[in-house]
Amino acid sequence: MQSRYHQVYSAWKEDPDGFWREAAAALDWFRPPREVFTSSEGVYGRWFAGGKTNTCHNCLDRHVAAGRGADNAVIFDSAMTGTKAAWTYAEVLAEVKAIAAVLLGLGVTQGDRVIIYMPMVPEAVFSMLACARIGAIHSVVFGGFAAHELATRIDDSGAKLIVTASCGLEPGRVVAYKPLVEHALELAENKPEHCLVLQRPQLTAEMVPGRDVDFADAVAAARAEGADVACVPVSAEDPLYILYTSGTTGQPKGVIRDNGGHMAALLWSVTNIYGLKPGEVFWTASDIGWVVGHSYIVYGPLLAGVTTVIFEGKPIGTPDAGTFWRVVDEHGVSVLFTAPTAFRAIRREDPEGEFIGRYPMERFRALFLAGERADPETLKWAESKLKVPVIDHWWQTETGWAIAANPAGLGLLPVKHGSPTVPMPGYDLDVFDDEGHPVARGVLGNIVVRLPLPPGCLQTFWRADERFRSACLSEFPGYYKTADAGYLDEDGYVFVMARTDDIINCAGHRLSTGAMEEVCSRHPDVAECAVVGICDAIKGQVPCGFVVLKKNVSRETSAIGREIVDLVREEIGPVAAFKTVVVVERLPKTRSGKILRGTMQKIADGMPWKMPATIDDPAILDEIGAALRAHGLSELPA
Repeated sequence: MQSRYHQVYSAWKEDPDGFWREAAAALDWFRPPREVFTSSEGVYGRWFAGGKTNTCHNCLDRHVAAGRGADNAVIFDSAMTGTKAAWTYAEVLAEVKAIAAVLLGLGVTQGDRVIIYMPMVPEAVFSMLACARIGAIHSVVFGGFAAHELATRIDDSGAKLIVTASCGLEPGRVVAYKPLVEHALELAENKPEHCLVLQRPQLTAEMVPGRDVDFADAVAAARAEGADVACVPVSAEDPLYILYTSGTTGQPKGVIRDNGGHMAALLWSVTNIYGLKPGEVFWTASDIGWVVGHSYIVYGPLLAGVTTVIFEGKPIGTPDAGTFWRVVDEHGVSVLFTAPTAFRAIRREDPEGEFIGRYPMERFRALFLAGERADPETLKWAESKLKVPVIDHWWQTETGWAIAANPAGLGLLPVKHGSPTVPMPGYDLDVFDDEGHPVARGVLGNIVVRLPLPPGCLQTFWRADERFRSACLSEFPGYYKTADAGYLDEDGYVFVMARTDDIINCAGHRLSTGAMEEVCSRHPDVAECAVVGICDAIKGQVPCGFVVLKKNVSRETSAIGREIVDLVREEIGPVAAFKTVVVVERLPKTRSGKILRGTMQKIADGMPWKMPATIDDPAILDEIGAALRAHGLSELPA
């Protein structure tokens, strides 16, 4: 269909309050807000001040009351255990009420903080909703996080309770969670009163008498007693959750999401960006430990009356590169949302897309990618193999939903590979140089968002307003600094090229690592790549390309490296000073799929570095160091 994007975006610009008032009217309110936006409250303003609502009510009770209680709300598929199950909206509501009763029985009340440190199991999602039901503030920490990182979050949040599991499951190994929790509690100054522990059959945890409570037993008892916990009316501005951003050092940075604005933005986005209708199946292949999981595994789909998939597994190795297509086919998924990293892994294992052809996927109509820059070669591969629109979109932990996208629900716009397309309503983008002056279309600079930020974005950092101002709002007054570098083209399309920290200053020239990565990825033997700037005595910084080759490539790596260097020189020019290609077996990434470029750069420059808390496999950094030393690039000893 013809896109309505320009009409809708213009309607927002002409009447922002009216636009968001209409979006919020689709929700249930115990008391309507007195105004849509209040500039006099909060750090930069507040959305829907004076309104009383409840996120759990809008995710569950509202649909059951509307007669949709028998429709599926949640599908669970564990590739690790072979378990598959489904819950209707009425069944999820009953389970959430029982968990809420347990939380209340353990002394958790409105405004208390609850740490959720769980694997990808339904109980984790139900616990998030139970917190929302009673007005408690949840803080989900990715299961398996290091004890020190967990301890800092326990302390910073002042958590009253920890909800955890005995273990998580990774390909080929069982990860014991309880010892990590115990170590974190030893390190933490704040001591939560109780731990609610889900015992998994793969590994049983030792319980501490008087403090630890068996999750299944307690919930079963509450269920048997007919637990019927009503939703607590909360202010629209009250926090729903705290989410600590990955890779933080020192004082944690806790992003706060409110209730009212969050719901209005997510409900609008599920319908208009992802194009989903009630009863359809949406699978976000991520983890609830990340913002993507909060927004589009849990809250967004359920607010929209959509069925959401909870998946425990990996895109490859559980058991093969066809796992995603099996899940899409078996559960009738209409829209899949995952990280580009997942597709690069699938492409490397199955370059011809043979597994894709084994599954009809009759209801599948769109793939969305976000979390790491989607390079054009990966996009083109996915388009050619899947035969559905492949939509890159751009957002952050801080924003909670897409800054820029190609809105399927409004009708797709023409695709420009390498661009997440256009700003969404609520986001007024500019590109500035380092002095805060606007740059011309097509010129690389700092991407900024004019204040106020739209509903759904962070209010501030937990107990750290000044830190939020200095980190995000002070450098460009009147704007939110995204810390992403890129440009706007003549059609208003956004091109996000790198984090501003990843822009290389080579002999006075500002060069985008993303642009160089695009060129590297065009080489037919390259599966994925990363470019970082390393110190150079003459030029300041020069680029170094790390490439992972496709399976079964048998050519000399030195010849491949020379070809990649020639490609970059041809496409970007000698100014890039691109001369070094290091072939590696794999790239270091966070568990959400982001490549750890900053850590790689420090290793190459011989600088001290800290093991990132979110790293998927620490051994990869040793491999990177060894590869650099083999090229004579790292000053660090073996």
